[in-house]
Amino acid sequence: MLQRLTEGEPRFVVDERELHRAGPSYTIDTLRELRAGHPDAQLWLVLGQDQYARFDTWHDWRGILALAGLAVAARDGDPVHAAPGLAGVAHALRVLRMPPRPHSATAVRERAAAGLDVTALVGAPVARYIADHHLYRAVPPARNEQQN
Repeated sequence: MLQRLTEGEPRFVVDERELHRAGPSYTIDTLRELRAGHPDAQLWLVLGQDQYARFDTWHDWRGILALAGLAVAARDGDPVHAAPGLAGVAHALRVLRMPPRPHSATAVRERAAAGLDVTALVGAPVARYIADHHLYRAVPPARNEQQN
């Protein structure tokens, strides 16, 4: 879906390394790989304010802070609150003020599950992908081919 969303936008590249990693895939592993490939780059991890509020539960979150700054997307002007464990822990932080959005990812999934059009919420390429792959739809129970 990210590939569909960013088609024709040369400023974005979809990195698939986490899809091809065996076993659990953690953000720290990806950041280490990115740092190795781009030792002089300033890395920023973009996350929502909900994840920032629980960031201290992430795998090796202190290692993440050593490798990247946090760019926190603030929803609808709500205040951004750090996770309790971040109190007193120095880290680079940028708050990204986002325009108000009347919908959420949950609303998109709910509409798609109900078979409703989500084009206005996600754009035509992503809506087509969701429909073509029957994403977010409840899977009907398997039917017994041999009925008694």
